[in-house]
Amino acid sequence: MSEKRRDNKNRILQTGESQRQDGRYAYKYVDRNGKSKFVYSWRLVPTDKTPNGKREDLSLREKEKEIQRDLDDGINPDGKKMTVCELYEMHTKHNGNVKPNTVAGRNHLMKIISEDRLGSCAIENVKPADAKEWVLRMKENGFAFKTIKNYKRSLSAAFHTAVINDFIRKNPFEFEIADVIEDDTQPKEALSYEQERQFFDFIRNDKTFGKHYYDLVILLGTGLRISELCGLTYEDVDMERRIINVNHQILYDADNGYYVSEPKTKNGDRQIPMSETVYDAFSRVIENRRPSSYEIEYKGKILTNFIFCKQNGEPLTSCCYGTVFKRSRQRFKKYSDVGLPKAMSAHTLRHTFCTKMANAGMNPKSLQYLMGHANITMTLNYYAHATYESTKDEFDRITGTKPITNLPKRAVKYISA
Repeated sequence: MSEKRRDNKNRILQTGESQRQDGRYAYKYVDRNGKSKFVYSWRLVPTDKTPNGKREDLSLREKEKEIQRDLDDGINPDGKKMTVCELYEMHTKHNGNVKPNTVAGRNHLMKIISEDRLGSCAIENVKPADAKEWVLRMKENGFAFKTIKNYKRSLSAAFHTAVINDFIRKNPFEFEIADVIEDDTQPKEALSYEQERQFFDFIRNDKTFGKHYYDLVILLGTGLRISELCGLTYEDVDMERRIINVNHQILYDADNGYYVSEPKTKNGDRQIPMSETVYDAFSRVIENRRPSSYEIEYKGKILTNFIFCKQNGEPLTSCCYGTVFKRSRQRFKKYSDVGLPKAMSAHTLRHTFCTKMANAGMNPKSLQYLMGHANITMTLNYYAHATYESTKDEFDRITGTKPITNLPKRAVKYISA
């Protein structure tokens, strides 16, 4: 019978364990791919002391337990060693069928995490506490709640990829972000009747912003997304039938320049009817502006004759209108005592349009179609702005009910028409 191997303290070594001449312990095992692997430690058991000048680490027996647990659970020992940056790169590579603006957003997030200490951490060492600390650091660095929420969702998706590929057991980003930081997002505000009246009166008469007056009238009267408006060509606007055909949007970023993509949602491909006001606004815009000769390819077709363009013929973008709203809001303060929403933008006009249509009683599915919303839930949120008066008017319209006018004011009764 062969004698058991022992260490320099006369302790029996288990299968796969050995001690080198310098005193360090080693454990040899075979991974799930059939390859021989080694782990090392200066301590055999947790109660051993680490030699002077050596780095503190788990004992060999503790490492053996982790290895055996990983083998039992099918955890990939190489995958769990990759860094957060490497994981995110792998995740985005495997999910590459996205729009250019999504690619730009991914590149920005990669830059952010690579500059943070989280990016160089091995994914096996990232715990929920580390993920929450990252959220707090993002907040301290001035990122908005919604931006952090979106980035946190992206990292959660990456770690989900790690879980389903057996790199790690749990996703450290599965927590409610509102439990860590406060949602200080400015709520979207629709313009009131008075705000709308005074703001558009100001724009129409302003020497600087007056040239965009009819653009804003169209936004307010259609609920178009700003990127959809910028992408409109003369072919998309049927003045005879008074229909706006929305089937693409135009965007711009520093890496890609101008590019055309499908509307934001699958329901974004739609036709929008023109009101008299919108028809008149389009007539004025077409009359006063030369069609753009700028050309850009989209789905094998050359798009040109953009309606809303700069003096050099290039299409206007959301950034251009963002500047218009920001500066006009500042100047409007000197013009009127009526305040405007702090987050005044082209989306404010889209929000106002949708709210007005909801309060006027438009069928939710019809309104969803006009707005190009991906789901009815988003559209129904606008009906939360309904007042008692608007609700009562809608109730009376549907039921054909008329109030009895000769009753005392306290006696609110209705009779059928």
